[in-house]
Amino acid sequence: MSSLKIITSKEAASLITDNSVVGLGGFIGVGVAEEIYIEVENRFIEKQSPRNLTLVYAAGNGDGVDRGMNHYAHEGLVKRIIGGHMGLAPKFQPLVVNNKIEAYNLPQGVISQMFRDGAAGKPRTVTHVGLGTFVDPDLDGGKLNEVTKDELVEKITFDGKPYLAYKTQQIDFALLKGSVADENGNISFEKEPLTLEILSIAMNARNSGGKVIVQVEKIVKNGTIDPKLVAIPGILVDYVVVVENSANHMQTFGTQLNEDFYRGDVVHQLSDKTYPLNERKIIARRAAMLLNEDIKVLNYGIGVPEIIAKVLQEEGMNDQFTPTLEPGAIGGTAASGLDFGCSIGPQAIVDQPYMFDFYDGGGIDAAFLGLAQCDGKGNINVSKFGPKIAGCGGFINITQNARQIAFCGTFTAGGLKVQTDGGKLEILQEGKARKFLEEVEQVTFSGDVARENKKKVIYITERAVFELMPEGLTLTEIAPGINLEKDILSQMNFRPLIAKDLKLMDSRIFLNEPMGLKDEKPASIRKYTAV
Repeated sequence: MSSLKIITSKEAASLITDNSVVGLGGFIGVGVAEEIYIEVENRFIEKQSPRNLTLVYAAGNGDGVDRGMNHYAHEGLVKRIIGGHMGLAPKFQPLVVNNKIEAYNLPQGVISQMFRDGAAGKPRTVTHVGLGTFVDPDLDGGKLNEVTKDELVEKITFDGKPYLAYKTQQIDFALLKGSVADENGNISFEKEPLTLEILSIAMNARNSGGKVIVQVEKIVKNGTIDPKLVAIPGILVDYVVVVENSANHMQTFGTQLNEDFYRGDVVHQLSDKTYPLNERKIIARRAAMLLNEDIKVLNYGIGVPEIIAKVLQEEGMNDQFTPTLEPGAIGGTAASGLDFGCSIGPQAIVDQPYMFDFYDGGGIDAAFLGLAQCDGKGNINVSKFGPKIAGCGGFINITQNARQIAFCGTFTAGGLKVQTDGGKLEILQEGKARKFLEEVEQVTFSGDVARENKKKVIYITERAVFELMPEGLTLTEIAPGINLEKDILSQMNFRPLIAKDLKLMDSRIFLNEPMGLKDEKPASIRKYTAV
């Protein structure tokens, strides 16, 4: 006989006790038990209970406004957060900045693995991921404010090499989302676009003596779910909540239901509309030129890197590479916006901890990530800007371990305007904010660690290309039409090294026609001469 109990979301909220550690599943809106979250918030507003929760979550959980983890952003409701990303939960940021709660930002992949290690009773997750970045105890140890005191990250040594040991967390309550439950509590993910670290969270709570609560669409009879499709076995599930409002049980925070997110038998018709030739496409084109027959498995970050796929499509090269997304999607076409993390027509979907096992071991041939701040050591910051705390997400896992890394972004930010003419670039209006600074505000990527590991790292902007050399950040290419002193060096807060054979970027990048990357060898690159 099953001990499963079917309860309402309001009853689920009433189960959570003060001072509990709560494990939250989710990637943006995928896997988020929204209806339960709403009732936890309502109960706190009405009864000031529960109090002093610790929230543990791997990926960004929220919609950037008020859904997802934003429901917990009340002083007194939460004591501590341990998460991979905060940008989608802006209501938490004043609580962190004003020292109202304790806050840790740790790598997304590490937290997903911490859930799994905690389930196995392991006291620490040991990894090289995070060395030299702000999560390293030699810097900030992942602590985001002054009230955050406990050390969750230690530096240890094995075989003469340094590693970081992250303290695993034991979960008291797991709040998860699935598609369907049977009468024994077996949960299927038949309509879920990702499996994430949901199984690891459930196992952790079960083995820690906690409770597992899963929000589903409906209950079906025993035996109707294929055993191979059971994502959370019933032996792990204590309570099932059948959602009352379908708006609180969306596939993502952008889509109620799209079968193409979990089906591989679809042919996704990519738009044949040509992406306009602007500064973003210029950067994406130069990045696409890095790809060759030795590179097969890719990872694209959000923003400018997403346009690389559009460039490859225009060049007829999309089918030569397999994109991957950190929450577990392999192949297909990456979705964007609030659907980001999902893939249309994926080849495979794996649990997030295993995807990061693959990433951390060097499985990505080339990764293309954003460029927000950079310094002379080649350090990159994408995680903290004054009072705005975005968080590192999977950035640290990916950039420390990909075989080749390209950081892609405009040279300046805030109002930059450019134009191309005859294969040359002209700056019409300079951006208000500089990106190349004397010192980055937070080290999300360590240039020193990359040099020690002999990583190939390139920094691509619309007007200049830099490479991480043993001596430091080195300017290697400049766009045709750009003045070295006026448009580059005077817009930086430090003077980079300049390659003796400084070259001009390929002029085809700046022409409003396909570059011919598939069938032609790159045009010979001319040596730069002062203009």
